[in-house]
Amino acid sequence: MEIHNNSCRNRNCPNCQAVLKEVWVDKRRAEVIDSPYFHVVFTLPHELNPLIYCNQELLYGLLHRCSAETLLELSRDKKYLGATPGIIQVLHTWNQELDYHVHIHCIISGGGLTADQKVRKSKSRFFIPVKVLRDKFKGKYLAYLNSYYECGTLSFSASCKDLQNSYQWNEWKNRLYEKDWCPYIKETFNGFGNAIEYLGRYTHKIAISNSRILSVTQTESTFSARGKKPGDPKREITLSNTEFIRRFLMHVLPSGFQKIRYYGFLNNRMKSKNLRIIFTIQGYQNFKRRYTDLSIAELLKAVWNFDPCICPACGHAAMKQLGRSYVPSS
Repeated sequence: MEIHNNSCRNRNCPNCQAVLKEVWVDKRRAEVIDSPYFHVVFTLPHELNPLIYCNQELLYGLLHRCSAETLLELSRDKKYLGATPGIIQVLHTWNQELDYHVHIHCIISGGGLTADQKVRKSKSRFFIPVKVLRDKFKGKYLAYLNSYYECGTLSFSASCKDLQNSYQWNEWKNRLYEKDWCPYIKETFNGFGNAIEYLGRYTHKIAISNSRILSVTQTESTFSARGKKPGDPKREITLSNTEFIRRFLMHVLPSGFQKIRYYGFLNNRMKSKNLRIIFTIQGYQNFKRRYTDLSIAELLKAVWNFDPCICPACGHAAMKQLGRSYVPSS
Protein backbone atom coordinates (compact mmCIF):
# COMPACT_ATOMS: atom_id res chain seq x y z
CA MET A 1 0.00 0.00 0.00
CA GLU A 2 1.22 3.50 -0.84
CA ILE A 3 1.12 5.88 2.13
CA HIS A 4 0.65 9.65 1.72
CA ASN A 5 1.41 11.99 4.60
CA ASN A 6 -1.15 14.59 3.57
CA SER A 7 -4.79 14.27 2.61
CA CYS A 8 -6.98 16.62 0.59
CA ARG A 9 -10.08 14.58 1.64
CA ASN A 10 -11.68 15.25 -1.73
CA ARG A 11 -13.96 12.41 -2.81
CA ASN A 12 -12.56 12.59 -6.35
CA CYS A 13 -8.97 12.05 -5.17
CA PRO A 14 -7.61 8.52 -5.75
CA ASN A 15 -5.36 8.74 -2.65
CA CYS A 16 -7.90 9.81 -0.02
CA GLN A 17 -10.56 7.09 -0.12
CA ALA A 18 -8.99 3.98 1.44
CA VAL A 19 -9.56 4.89 5.10
CA LEU A 20 -13.08 6.17 4.40
CA LYS A 21 -13.90 2.95 2.59
CA GLU A 22 -12.74 0.77 5.52
CA VAL A 23 -14.78 2.81 7.99
CA TRP A 24 -17.85 2.63 5.71
CA VAL A 25 -17.54 -1.16 5.28
CA ASP A 26 -17.14 -1.59 9.05
CA LYS A 27 -20.37 0.35 9.70
CA ARG A 28 -22.32 -1.59 7.10
CA ARG A 29 -21.14 -4.99 8.36
CA ALA A 30 -22.81 -4.22 11.69
CA GLU A 31 -26.12 -3.96 9.78
CA VAL A 32 -26.08 -7.62 8.73
CA ILE A 33 -29.28 -9.62 8.72
CA ASP A 34 -29.50 -13.33 8.10
CA SER A 35 -30.61 -13.49 4.46
CA PRO A 36 -29.19 -13.79 0.94
CA TYR A 37 -28.10 -10.55 -0.77
CA PHE A 38 -28.26 -9.57 -4.42
CA HIS A 39 -26.42 -7.06 -6.61
CA VAL A 40 -28.67 -5.27 -9.11
CA VAL A 41 -27.45 -2.70 -11.65
CA PHE A 42 -29.78 -0.23 -13.40
CA THR A 43 -28.26 1.50 -16.45
CA LEU A 44 -29.74 4.47 -18.32
CA PRO A 45 -29.71 4.45 -22.16
CA HIS A 46 -27.00 6.61 -23.73
CA GLU A 47 -29.65 8.60 -25.57
CA LEU A 48 -30.34 10.27 -22.22
CA ASN A 49 -26.73 11.38 -21.69
CA PRO A 50 -26.91 14.96 -23.06
CA LEU A 51 -30.05 15.71 -21.05
CA ILE A 52 -28.68 14.13 -17.87
CA TYR A 53 -25.38 15.98 -18.12
CA CYS A 54 -27.04 19.40 -18.07
CA ASN A 55 -29.46 18.35 -15.31
CA GLN A 56 -27.10 16.28 -13.20
CA GLU A 57 -28.39 16.82 -9.68
CA LEU A 58 -32.02 16.45 -10.73
CA LEU A 59 -31.65 13.37 -12.95
CA TYR A 60 -29.04 11.57 -10.85
CA GLY A 61 -31.45 11.98 -7.96
CA LEU A 62 -34.25 10.65 -10.15
CA LEU A 63 -32.18 7.54 -10.91
CA HIS A 64 -31.79 6.92 -7.16
CA ARG A 65 -35.50 7.49 -6.61
CA CYS A 66 -36.73 5.23 -9.43
CA SER A 67 -34.34 2.40 -8.57
CA ALA A 68 -35.42 2.44 -4.92
CA GLU A 69 -39.14 2.76 -5.66
CA THR A 70 -38.97 -0.10 -8.18
CA LEU A 71 -37.20 -2.46 -5.80
CA LEU A 72 -39.31 -1.52 -2.77
CA GLU A 73 -42.71 -1.66 -4.47
CA LEU A 74 -42.03 -5.04 -6.08
CA SER A 75 -40.44 -6.47 -2.93
CA ARG A 76 -43.50 -5.53 -0.84
CA ASP A 77 -45.75 -7.39 -3.29
CA LYS A 78 -46.68 -10.77 -1.77
CA LYS A 79 -46.09 -12.41 -5.16
CA TYR A 80 -42.37 -11.79 -4.71
CA LEU A 81 -41.12 -11.16 -1.15
CA GLY A 82 -43.98 -9.55 0.77
CA ALA A 83 -41.61 -7.56 2.94
CA THR A 84 -39.53 -4.37 2.96
CA PRO A 85 -35.86 -5.20 2.23
CA GLY A 86 -32.74 -3.19 3.00
CA ILE A 87 -31.17 -1.42 0.01
CA ILE A 88 -27.84 0.38 -0.46
CA GLN A 89 -27.40 2.30 -3.73
CA VAL A 90 -24.21 3.75 -5.23
CA LEU A 91 -24.24 6.02 -8.30
CA HIS A 92 -21.55 5.65 -10.96
CA THR A 93 -21.20 7.65 -14.19
CA TRP A 94 -18.26 6.03 -16.02
CA ASN A 95 -17.09 2.93 -17.83
CA GLN A 96 -13.57 1.59 -18.35
CA GLU A 97 -12.89 4.09 -21.15
CA LEU A 98 -14.01 7.00 -18.89
CA ASP A 99 -16.99 7.60 -21.18
CA TYR A 100 -20.24 8.93 -19.75
CA HIS A 101 -22.12 5.81 -18.66
CA VAL A 102 -24.73 6.53 -15.99
CA HIS A 103 -25.72 3.55 -13.84
CA ILE A 104 -26.47 2.65 -10.26
CA HIS A 105 -25.30 -0.31 -8.18
CA CYS A 106 -27.82 -1.67 -5.66
CA ILE A 107 -27.26 -4.21 -2.92
CA ILE A 108 -30.67 -5.54 -1.84
CA SER A 109 -31.36 -8.00 0.94
CA GLY A 110 -33.38 -11.11 0.17
CA GLY A 111 -35.20 -10.66 3.44
CA GLY A 112 -36.98 -7.87 5.26
CA LEU A 113 -39.71 -6.70 7.58
CA THR A 114 -43.36 -7.42 6.83
CA ALA A 115 -46.17 -5.00 7.62
CA ASP A 116 -46.85 -6.87 10.89
CA GLN A 117 -43.17 -6.57 11.96
CA LYS A 118 -42.06 -10.10 11.13
CA VAL A 119 -38.99 -11.18 9.16
CA ARG A 120 -39.54 -12.89 5.82
CA LYS A 121 -36.71 -14.29 3.65
CA SER A 122 -36.48 -15.30 0.01
CA LYS A 123 -34.81 -18.41 -1.32
CA SER A 124 -31.34 -18.27 -2.84
CA ARG A 125 -32.46 -17.00 -6.28
CA PHE A 126 -33.39 -13.38 -6.95
CA PHE A 127 -37.08 -13.05 -6.17
CA ILE A 128 -38.21 -10.46 -8.78
CA PRO A 129 -38.42 -11.46 -12.47
CA VAL A 130 -36.05 -9.36 -14.58
CA LYS A 131 -38.75 -8.40 -17.10
CA VAL A 132 -41.01 -7.10 -14.34
CA LEU A 133 -38.10 -5.15 -12.87
CA ARG A 134 -37.23 -3.68 -16.30
CA ASP A 135 -40.73 -2.53 -17.19
CA LYS A 136 -41.38 -1.01 -13.77
CA PHE A 137 -38.11 0.93 -13.72
CA LYS A 138 -38.39 2.19 -17.31
CA GLY A 139 -41.99 3.28 -16.83
CA LYS A 140 -41.18 5.17 -13.64
CA TYR A 141 -38.12 6.99 -14.99
CA LEU A 142 -39.77 8.14 -18.20
CA ALA A 143 -42.99 9.16 -16.43
CA TYR A 144 -41.12 11.32 -13.91
CA LEU A 145 -38.91 12.71 -16.69
CA ASN A 146 -41.96 13.70 -18.73
CA SER A 147 -43.50 15.42 -15.70
CA TYR A 148 -40.29 17.46 -15.29
CA TYR A 149 -40.55 18.45 -18.96
CA GLU A 150 -44.17 19.53 -18.66
CA CYS A 151 -43.38 21.58 -15.53
CA GLY A 152 -40.47 23.33 -17.27
CA THR A 153 -37.95 22.00 -14.73
CA LEU A 154 -35.39 20.69 -17.23
CA SER A 155 -32.47 22.63 -18.72
CA PHE A 156 -31.36 22.06 -22.33
CA SER A 157 -27.83 22.45 -23.64
CA ALA A 158 -26.88 22.92 -27.29
CA SER A 159 -26.56 19.14 -27.72
CA CYS A 160 -30.22 18.55 -26.80
CA LYS A 161 -31.92 21.85 -27.58
CA ASP A 162 -34.16 20.17 -30.19
CA LEU A 163 -35.98 18.46 -27.31
CA GLN A 164 -37.46 21.80 -26.29
CA ASN A 165 -39.87 21.29 -29.19
CA SER A 166 -42.78 19.20 -27.87
CA TYR A 167 -43.03 17.15 -31.08
CA GLN A 168 -39.32 16.27 -30.94
CA TRP A 169 -39.65 15.48 -27.24
CA ASN A 170 -42.51 13.02 -27.79
CA GLU A 171 -40.71 11.32 -30.68
CA TRP A 172 -37.56 10.96 -28.56
CA LYS A 173 -39.53 9.71 -25.54
CA ASN A 174 -41.33 7.07 -27.64
CA ARG A 175 -37.99 5.76 -28.94
CA LEU A 176 -36.83 5.41 -25.34
CA TYR A 177 -39.96 3.43 -24.45
CA GLU A 178 -39.15 1.04 -27.30
CA LYS A 179 -35.60 0.38 -26.06
CA ASP A 180 -34.73 -2.54 -23.80
CA TRP A 181 -33.67 -1.15 -20.39
CA CYS A 182 -32.68 -4.54 -19.08
CA PRO A 183 -31.32 -4.39 -15.51
CA TYR A 184 -28.43 -6.66 -14.66
CA ILE A 185 -28.56 -9.04 -11.70
CA LYS A 186 -24.83 -9.44 -11.13
CA GLU A 187 -24.32 -11.53 -8.02
CA THR A 188 -25.97 -13.65 -5.38
CA PHE A 189 -24.11 -13.49 -2.09
CA ASN A 190 -24.13 -16.10 0.65
CA GLY A 191 -23.72 -13.48 3.33
CA PHE A 192 -24.11 -9.77 3.84
CA GLY A 193 -20.44 -9.49 4.83
CA ASN A 194 -19.42 -10.70 1.37
CA ALA A 195 -21.88 -8.35 -0.29
CA ILE A 196 -20.60 -5.34 1.64
CA GLU A 197 -16.96 -6.16 0.95
CA TYR A 198 -17.89 -6.37 -2.74
CA LEU A 199 -19.86 -3.12 -2.71
CA GLY A 200 -16.97 -1.44 -0.88
CA ARG A 201 -15.08 -1.58 -4.18
CA TYR A 202 -17.68 0.74 -5.68
CA THR A 203 -18.59 3.15 -2.87
CA HIS A 204 -15.39 5.18 -2.65
CA LYS A 205 -14.11 4.41 -6.12
CA ILE A 206 -13.43 7.23 -8.57
CA ALA A 207 -13.45 7.20 -12.37
CA ILE A 208 -9.85 5.98 -12.62
CA SER A 209 -7.27 4.89 -10.06
CA ASN A 210 -3.58 5.76 -10.20
CA SER A 211 -2.68 2.11 -10.77
CA ARG A 212 -4.47 2.15 -14.15
CA ILE A 213 -2.48 5.14 -15.47
CA LEU A 214 0.46 3.65 -17.37
CA SER A 215 2.21 6.76 -18.70
CA VAL A 216 1.81 10.52 -19.04
CA THR A 217 3.74 12.64 -21.54
CA GLN A 218 3.54 16.32 -22.40
CA THR A 219 0.72 15.59 -24.86
CA GLU A 220 -0.81 12.16 -24.10
CA SER A 221 -2.01 9.93 -21.27
CA THR A 222 -2.17 6.14 -21.51
CA PHE A 223 -4.19 3.95 -19.15
CA SER A 224 -5.31 0.33 -18.95
CA ALA A 225 -8.86 -0.96 -19.29
CA ARG A 226 -10.48 -4.35 -18.93
CA GLY A 227 -11.27 -6.37 -22.03
CA LYS A 228 -14.67 -5.71 -23.56
CA LYS A 229 -15.77 -9.27 -22.82
CA PRO A 230 -14.98 -11.56 -19.85
CA GLY A 231 -11.71 -13.35 -20.53
CA ASP A 232 -10.44 -10.75 -23.01
CA PRO A 233 -6.97 -9.33 -22.24
CA LYS A 234 -6.53 -5.84 -20.82
CA ARG A 235 -6.39 -2.97 -23.30
CA GLU A 236 -4.27 0.16 -23.43
CA ILE A 237 -6.10 3.41 -24.24
CA THR A 238 -4.21 6.56 -25.22
CA LEU A 239 -5.88 9.98 -25.14
CA SER A 240 -4.64 13.50 -25.53
CA ASN A 241 -4.17 15.12 -22.12
CA THR A 242 -6.99 17.54 -22.85
CA GLU A 243 -9.38 14.70 -23.70
CA PHE A 244 -8.28 12.69 -20.64
CA ILE A 245 -9.00 15.64 -18.33
CA ARG A 246 -12.31 16.33 -20.08
CA ARG A 247 -13.46 12.74 -19.56
CA PHE A 248 -12.35 12.70 -15.92
CA LEU A 249 -14.15 15.95 -15.13
CA MET A 250 -17.43 14.56 -16.53
CA HIS A 251 -17.54 12.29 -13.48
CA VAL A 252 -17.11 14.94 -10.78
CA LEU A 253 -20.48 14.99 -9.07
CA PRO A 254 -22.34 18.19 -8.13
CA SER A 255 -21.17 19.63 -4.83
CA GLY A 256 -22.94 18.03 -1.88
CA PHE A 257 -24.67 15.35 -3.97
CA GLN A 258 -25.11 12.10 -2.01
CA LYS A 259 -24.02 9.29 -4.32
CA ILE A 260 -24.56 6.61 -1.62
CA ARG A 261 -28.14 6.30 -0.35
CA TYR A 262 -30.07 3.90 1.88
CA TYR A 263 -33.64 2.66 1.55
CA GLY A 264 -36.07 0.14 2.99
CA PHE A 265 -35.29 -0.97 6.53
CA LEU A 266 -31.89 0.74 6.15
CA ASN A 267 -33.35 4.23 5.59
CA ASN A 268 -31.58 6.66 7.87
CA ARG A 269 -34.66 7.76 9.82
CA MET A 270 -35.81 4.27 10.91
CA LYS A 271 -32.69 2.13 10.54
CA SER A 272 -31.82 1.75 14.25
CA LYS A 273 -35.38 0.77 15.17
CA ASN A 274 -35.75 -1.64 12.23
CA LEU A 275 -32.44 -3.39 12.91
CA ARG A 276 -33.27 -3.72 16.59
CA ILE A 277 -36.53 -5.49 15.67
CA ILE A 278 -34.81 -7.77 13.14
CA PHE A 279 -31.93 -8.70 15.48
CA THR A 280 -34.41 -9.43 18.29
CA ILE A 281 -36.39 -11.77 16.02
CA GLN A 282 -33.22 -13.41 14.69
CA GLY A 283 -31.81 -13.72 18.20
CA TYR A 284 -28.35 -12.50 17.22
CA GLN A 285 -26.33 -9.87 15.37
CA ASN A 286 -23.86 -11.28 12.83
CA PHE A 287 -21.11 -8.67 13.15
CA LYS A 288 -20.01 -5.98 15.57
CA ARG A 289 -18.16 -2.82 14.56
CA ARG A 290 -14.39 -3.04 14.95
CA TYR A 291 -13.21 0.51 14.35
CA THR A 292 -15.41 2.61 16.65
CA ASP A 293 -13.58 5.51 18.38
CA LEU A 294 -10.20 4.74 16.82
CA SER A 295 -7.95 7.58 15.78
CA ILE A 296 -6.85 7.63 12.16
CA ALA A 297 -3.37 6.50 13.30
CA GLU A 298 -4.89 3.56 15.21
CA LEU A 299 -7.07 2.68 12.22
CA LEU A 300 -4.06 2.60 9.89
CA LYS A 301 -2.30 0.27 12.30
CA ALA A 302 -5.34 -1.98 12.75
CA VAL A 303 -6.15 -2.34 9.05
CA TRP A 304 -2.79 -2.15 7.28
CA ASN A 305 -0.31 -2.73 10.13
CA PHE A 306 1.20 0.68 9.39
CA ASP A 307 2.14 2.96 12.29
CA PRO A 308 2.37 6.61 11.13
CA CYS A 309 3.90 7.56 14.50
CA ILE A 310 7.10 5.71 13.68
CA CYS A 311 9.64 7.94 11.95
CA PRO A 312 10.34 6.51 8.47
CA ALA A 313 13.92 7.83 8.60
CA CYS A 314 15.19 6.46 11.93
CA GLY A 315 12.57 3.81 12.75
CA HIS A 316 11.83 5.15 16.24
CA ALA A 317 8.37 6.01 17.55
CA ALA A 318 9.23 9.66 17.96
CA MET A 319 6.37 11.28 16.01
CA LYS A 320 3.26 12.59 17.76
CA GLN A 321 -0.25 13.04 16.41
CA LEU A 322 -1.41 16.66 16.57
CA GLY A 323 -5.08 17.37 17.05
CA ARG A 324 -7.99 14.95 17.19
CA SER A 325 -8.86 12.85 14.17
CA TYR A 326 -11.16 10.05 15.28
CA VAL A 327 -13.33 7.73 13.28
CA PRO A 328 -16.92 8.76 14.09
CA SER A 329 -18.89 6.36 16.25
CA SER A 330 -22.13 6.68 14.28
